[in-house]
Amino acid sequence: MDKILSDLNKKIKNKQLGIAVVGLGYVGFPLALEFAKKKVKVTGIEIDADRLKSIAGRKSYISDISSQELTAVMASGYFKASSSFADIAQADAVLICVPTPLKGKYLPDISFIRKAVSQIALHLKNGALVILESTTYPGTTEEEILPIFQKRGFRHGEDFFLCFSPERIDPGNKKFPVHKIPKVIGGLSPKATQLAMAVYRIIIKQVVPVSSCRAAETVKLLENTFRLINIGLIDELSMMAHQMKIDIWEVIGAASTKPFGFMPFYPGPGVGGHCIPKDPLYLHWKAKSFGFHSRFIKLASQVINYMPEYIVKRIREALLRRGSKLEGAKILVLGVTYKKNIKDLRKSPSIDVIKSLKRQGAKISYADPLIPFLKLEGLDLESVALTAKKIKEFDACIIATDHAKVNYTALLKNAKFIFDSRNVFKGKHTPKVERL
Repeated sequence: MDKILSDLNKKIKNKQLGIAVVGLGYVGFPLALEFAKKKVKVTGIEIDADRLKSIAGRKSYISDISSQELTAVMASGYFKASSSFADIAQADAVLICVPTPLKGKYLPDISFIRKAVSQIALHLKNGALVILESTTYPGTTEEEILPIFQKRGFRHGEDFFLCFSPERIDPGNKKFPVHKIPKVIGGLSPKATQLAMAVYRIIIKQVVPVSSCRAAETVKLLENTFRLINIGLIDELSMMAHQMKIDIWEVIGAASTKPFGFMPFYPGPGVGGHCIPKDPLYLHWKAKSFGFHSRFIKLASQVINYMPEYIVKRIREALLRRGSKLEGAKILVLGVTYKKNIKDLRKSPSIDVIKSLKRQGAKISYADPLIPFLKLEGLDLESVALTAKKIKEFDACIIATDHAKVNYTALLKNAKFIFDSRNVFKGKHTPKVERL
């Protein structure tokens, strides 16, 4: 073991190690390129043929990586993409960044992790370090991953080392790209943790060790549960404030002046992306196996999931006050991505708003500068141009996602009615605009 540790530490110190990143999505792709920029040989393992085709054509498919950046890294020779897990045999460190969706509402699906690890175990070289980054419930690394390697004859601490390090990617956040986000690391042993810390220090200045894989797994879930619960709270307060004829946006703004003990969260049509909608539910599910029911997590999730229906309810009421009905009304939804200025539709609440409006008989169009066509979940629409003439055609416009590249001045001038779920028209007092 001492020789294995010594050899791996030497490779890490001299940046002579090989790294394999399994899964080139919103987490794995930026991570792989960051190591390659530091002149570390990286192989990205990806089974999606479209992604591999894009990489081969030097075309990025995620917003945090430009095609120019990808071209430069590819030209350096330090990064390549492959569909073959056999390339794992050349890697000294393997980073697993595969999806962890939900089955239905509350049941975790770690099948992608199991499949990836089973393939990795077939090709892993002696003495390699394996790090799981995919968000999952506490105990996954030790209870699910370790036995797969053990069945292949690997002994932890002797033949390989295993860690968990939660991803913290925030798509579109220019202030905190991957190399500026502190990295939490928990290994199955102190030696494993030290090795992982040394690897990540190649690209990240601050690494934060914790006592175990379970602790590291729970860190990520705590971060996103904190956000889920506070978003659910402010969503509920916004509905309550509307009933009480109180401007929740004004209240949040005033409360935010307190220099301690308060952090602002804002209401909206829901939450999307790959983290907040599902990660806390992994913790909720795991807690039940210990006889503990997490009421906060389930309640917050239920409140947030209701927001698209609530927005449609508010639209219906607003149209009735104007002498119209929702059935047959022409509705324009502005912004269909889950987050402003990001080309990402994963679990977007805007889609739920559109589907709810369609179920209730409205005639739906959408406008999004980042999504020219919308073909998913039974929808087949094309983004409309926001001309003055076009805007005037609609009975109501809903700001579901507040992209910067939208002419809101023209929208306000030409729209008959606007439901603003993102407080774009802060301070605008006009009968045309109703805010969430």
